[in-house]
Amino acid sequence: MILQPSFFNRDSAQVASDLIGKVIRRKYNGCWLAARIIETEAYYLLDKASHSSLGYTEKRKAMFMPPGTIYMYYARGKDSLNISCKGKGNAVLIKSAHFFSDDMCHTNSLSIMQKLNPDTSGEARDINRLCSGQTLLCKSLHLKVADWDQKTFTPEEFFIDDTGYTPQSIIQTTRLGIPEGRHEDLLLRFIDKKYAMYCSKNPLTQRDATFQIL
Repeated sequence: MILQPSFFNRDSAQVASDLIGKVIRRKYNGCWLAARIIETEAYYLLDKASHSSLGYTEKRKAMFMPPGTIYMYYARGKDSLNISCKGKGNAVLIKSAHFFSDDMCHTNSLSIMQKLNPDTSGEARDINRLCSGQTLLCKSLHLKVADWDQKTFTPEEFFIDDTGYTPQSIIQTTRLGIPEGRHEDLLLRFIDKKYAMYCSKNPLTQRDATFQIL
């Protein structure tokens, strides 16, 4: 079932939690590729860690557009995927995913994604690390700022699907890369506990990590 704009017309943290387990589907060169979302982060207009807290600009426009609008930006020069939620300036960052395949996917979808996102030596990246991080995810699915920023999902090319999977446990923890004094202590990162070892940073193995299990 394709997620509709109404799914995103809710509180960012609730959307971020409910996105865990959903599947991103992307058609590339006529072939459907897919990845299951395992890690997200929520952001708010009054949240000092949020881009929107710095005010409206043309580059941040998508965060102020209707819920379900795609917001893509460059993180250290590489593409990053976000989606606007209920309330101006509120959004969810898709932090990590895990390779997914079903009857809709191309039979060679794994090798296609590995070719799009090889490891640093140019070899096929490990399946468990293929989408382990927001920019690796976008690279594996060929999602580009220039193509998708300020756009909406389309069933013909790019959408998020509910395949019926429900995580048994979700880890709620602090977001990553937030400077001190910019609400770095907020528990607004959500992780599928089953896939925690494949997310961008596993709080279960971090010393002094703050988290709770939902």
